[in-house]
Amino acid sequence: MLNDLTLGVIGGSGQLGCAIIQGLVGAKALPAEQILVANRSGVRGDLPDGVRLVSDIDEMVGACDAILLSVPPANATALRLRAEGKLVLSVMAGVSLAQMAEIAGHDRVIRAMSSPAAAGRLAYSPYMLGAGAQGDGAVAEELFGAIGKTDALTDEAQLDVFTAITGPVPGFVALFADAMISFAREQSVDADVAERAVRQLFLAAGSEMGAEGPSPAKQVQWMIDYAGTTAAGLETMKAAGIERVVHEGLEAAVEKSRRIANHT
Repeated sequence: MLNDLTLGVIGGSGQLGCAIIQGLVGAKALPAEQILVANRSGVRGDLPDGVRLVSDIDEMVGACDAILLSVPPANATALRLRAEGKLVLSVMAGVSLAQMAEIAGHDRVIRAMSSPAAAGRLAYSPYMLGAGAQGDGAVAEELFGAIGKTDALTDEAQLDVFTAITGPVPGFVALFADAMISFAREQSVDADVAERAVRQLFLAAGSEMGAEGPSPAKQVQWMIDYAGTTAAGLETMKAAGIERVVHEGLEAAVEKSRRIANHT
């Protein structure tokens, strides 16, 4: 399906837009020659060879079957497209389906969230179909499935939740890793050794949890039931309120996602 589609990307030279393009081309889901990027500077950056740069947005929209918006959300409010009849998708944080309909001039729109992990086809990209895009679910599944995992949502508010949880790669995971590195250094472990050890730990943990095996909750409980050194650490962290702290941090991120497109 995607092989017959010409995709235009507004914001394709930015980190997220470029990562999505790299993932699509790397997965052979869409030939580079069928991707157009609105770009006035002419600087290609890390865009794959074959991707075409177009300086005029209206010209790009006219030449494409679908348009992907990946500009900073604060810039979205002034964006208006002449995209009659064209599918318009967005990975802009906090920009609602209603706002997208204003940008596109119609409601054949799909709102999604992704991450720069798309470049390595490791993103999680949930999406929600707008009222006029109910027949475009297969396109969304193929496009976002090519760059990692995807799910169709039925509650738009959940996209703000995933903007907080899975959008910032490595984000919150990096914070936990840095805390572990800091602890090791306090125990007089060499800084390079500490970082190498923790990076390897998280690489292995990501592989374990990404293999669709036991849930994280089951893995934690197995560790606790084993009653070894890890259990002592887990029980102390839980007693100190680590879950509450994580929830509070994510709540703040979700709230920011809901305000970001409105400059608040």
